[in-house]
Amino acid sequence: MTSPTSLDDRDDERDQLRDQLRQLLRYRAVIALGIVLGLLGGLLLVMFRAGTYTATGEVRIRSTADPINAFGVSIDNQVTMGTERRIALSPAVAARAARALGEPSRGDALAAELRVASPADSQVLRFEYTAATAKRAARVTNAFAAAYLADRKDRIHAMVKRMTGELERQIAALAKRKTAKGDEAAALRDQTGALHKRISDIRTYDTTAGEVVRRAEPPAQPSGPGPASLIGVGLLGGLVLGAFLAWLCAALDPRARSVGEVQGALGAPVLGLLPRSEPDGELLRVGRVAGSLTEAYRALAFRLRHDENHAAKGTLLVVAPKQGQDAEAAAVNLAAALAESGEDVLLVDATANMPGLSARLPSVADGPEAGTETAAGPTGRVVVDAGTAGRFTLFPDRGASTTTDEALTPSAVTRALPGADSATSALVITRPLLDHPDALAVAQRVDGVLVVGGLDHTRRDDLKQVRELISCSGGHVVGAVLDTGTPRSRLRRAMDAVRGARRLTELRRFTATTAPAAGAGDRPAPPHQADGGPQEEKLAPSPQGASAQDDTLSASR
Repeated sequence: MTSPTSLDDRDDERDQLRDQLRQLLRYRAVIALGIVLGLLGGLLLVMFRAGTYTATGEVRIRSTADPINAFGVSIDNQVTMGTERRIALSPAVAARAARALGEPSRGDALAAELRVASPADSQVLRFEYTAATAKRAARVTNAFAAAYLADRKDRIHAMVKRMTGELERQIAALAKRKTAKGDEAAALRDQTGALHKRISDIRTYDTTAGEVVRRAEPPAQPSGPGPASLIGVGLLGGLVLGAFLAWLCAALDPRARSVGEVQGALGAPVLGLLPRSEPDGELLRVGRVAGSLTEAYRALAFRLRHDENHAAKGTLLVVAPKQGQDAEAAAVNLAAALAESGEDVLLVDATANMPGLSARLPSVADGPEAGTETAAGPTGRVVVDAGTAGRFTLFPDRGASTTTDEALTPSAVTRALPGADSATSALVITRPLLDHPDALAVAQRVDGVLVVGGLDHTRRDDLKQVRELISCSGGHVVGAVLDTGTPRSRLRRAMDAVRGARRLTELRRFTATTAPAAGAGDRPAPPHQADGGPQEEKLAPSPQGASAQDDTLSASR
């Protein structure tokens, strides 16, 4: 048997990252929910954004087209682009464009979806419109550009008409002054000529409103990301959302999810991790059933006795914080593992479970040596047959016919424990510490307390309370052993329970039919599982001679 590696959390960043990733992956359903929400968000983006097209057109405004106050004003200051943008979005331009599109009632809606901008240091208006189809976007953009130019041209013509009309009225007023003679008549002729010249100049101005420098064309590609990109963005966002929700659940979960959390709450190291076992009804596995769980119990026993950092000698109390953690299995298999290493072990059952451990464990009195001197234990005690691991003593002897369900009192447990100068190792199993006060009284009389818990179902607050109670009672927590079995669904647990009950029924029926024909030293072959597969390998018990025990001990080491 080799020494197990330490289970303490390392400061290595990779190990910490790996542990955090494992904690997040425990919430796979939450991560899947986040991904589904992200996918739905991506699909909504596809429905409302994907497949839209944006067409762009540009119009250059001619500054010489406005004759009002244009004399002596630079070209750059003859057109106000902010005013022109507002005019391009005006109801008049929108109504003209709607009539051109054959949609006279949608002028305001079209103007609300139109975007008009002007690049800096330019006399260019940029029209942009987004529609469901490329042709529609280009058609509406060109319609607004043409409507703006037509509206501006009408405004310029109206200005020219007003100015020339005013000058013609002045000429008509001068023409009525026919009685003037001499210098006055010459002055009237000069004024009339100047007015005619100005009218001629105004009418000779270029009244073109502007020109289209870039006609809107149907775009070949949709504006923005396509459907595939939007779905990918949704999936990525859903993954980030799922990871965040999983982290939030892990942060708010009161249960201990890692070895580090258990050690921090309990203030003691984790001495062993127990893998989940199949529900085969085997309470005692060390020396009788081979598997990873059996080797975990052996490693735990070796560490308790030989680890220089966490070794625990003398009497140990094995207890669980609350009901649900199988402290009995840990105590029984730890006793068998210590017996396998050559120790004389006494297991004290201070629980009130009926039937007691003596009724659920194989005793020497039921084996081939029944009736011999080695099969009989002291009064009130029974010798448990642990197969190839050897034997250990169990107190008290509660048979299946025992009717009392009272637990041993702390004083009775103290009287049953071996003395300080005895070579016998003792393990005490009591009821859950937070449910019954028996364990606190026993903790004062033992050398150390081994807490049995489980990842994913032991609360951190319970572990902290266990540490405080044992410390206040004068006890010492040597460490914890954790069951790493993942919680299964109700359907899976129900199927396992039915399968276990069926195999137990077949085992009893097979034993009843083969018992008369079997000899005193024969053992019937185990039946197959209910689903057709063979059961786990059972180790047949062997005589406990000195040579056989030494060989077993050497092989296990």
